Amino acid sequence: MTKHIFRTKSISEFISETKQDGGMNRVLGTFGLTMLGIGAIVGTGIFVLTGVAAANYSGPALIISFIIAALACGCAALCYAEFAAMVPVAGSAYTYGYVALGEFWAWVIGWDLILEYAFAVSAVAIGWSGYFNNILTNLGLVLPKALTLAPYNGGIVNLPAVLILCVIAFINIHGVRQSATVNNIIVGIKLAVVALFLALGFSHVDAANWVPFMPYGWSGVFAGASIIFFAYIGFDAVSTAAEEVKNPQKDLPRGIILSLIICTVLYIAVSAVLTGMVPYLEFKTTAAPVAFALQAGKYEDAKKLCDNLEQLLLDNCGKNK
Repeated sequence: MTKHIFRTKSISEFISETKQDGGMNRVLGTFGLTMLGIGAIVGTGIFVLTGVAAANYSGPALIISFIIAALACGCAALCYAEFAAMVPVAGSAYTYGYVALGEFWAWVIGWDLILEYAFAVSAVAIGWSGYFNNILTNLGLVLPKALTLAPYNGGIVNLPAVLILCVIAFINIHGVRQSATVNNIIVGIKLAVVALFLALGFSHVDAANWVPFMPYGWSGVFAGASIIFFAYIGFDAVSTAAEEVKNPQKDLPRGIILSLIICTVLYIAVSAVLTGMVPYLEFKTTAAPVAFALQAGKYEDAKKLCDNLEQLLLDNCGKNK
């Protein structure tokens, strides 16, 4: 019995079973996988944690914290890239666990993943509902609380949250090509928000705000790295699409590594501009450092625009987060 529950499967067995079942449509290439990775990685971390880490841990040396976190995350990314190339089958960590550790541990990993995604999806859907209700309120449309709150909050059903889940589920069921297109659009919006902030903030950078560069010392830099490590979570989502990739041995490692590199460059640029626009200690009083920095730079209209775009970004971050 014990031997049975700890049995493993070879890589060739997994691949042959996939071929017998007909497999999935292999339509994703390096570009689609990279966009999938960026969409899963970029989220609340870059818009919230940057201010917290700069004010309380790293100061302007937040740039170094991002580099350290990227190096640590890169080690895990290389492992995922190696596994994805060796086992080009859907399932990500579940499949890797089955091959390396056995059926029991794969079962544990599988349920962990299901619970993780279930809680993440519900949290993101509720957050989206809140922002959607705010937009409707600004337009003069107010939904009754019975249709916008969960039963334990005094409502009947959070209708917007249920509807967005149904829409996303429909898109995913319809096909990977359609879901990849929607993901690319969302990633485009995310990158537009980051590019807008960098373009507006660059001219307001004051080098004096970078002094002292490392106010909390190396201990603060490493503490900041541990905080903003959360901003990199999501690159592993690329490996879940293994069976839908044209050339998994080449495209999967490229997608994982490229998405991590691109996000690292974006994070470093944002942290440099952010701490250059506003003295790092001022971020102690705000939970929205990007909007705060734009306001300090007297970009009121841009601040409002970024607030709206940032809300839209947070709605779609479920890598994600």
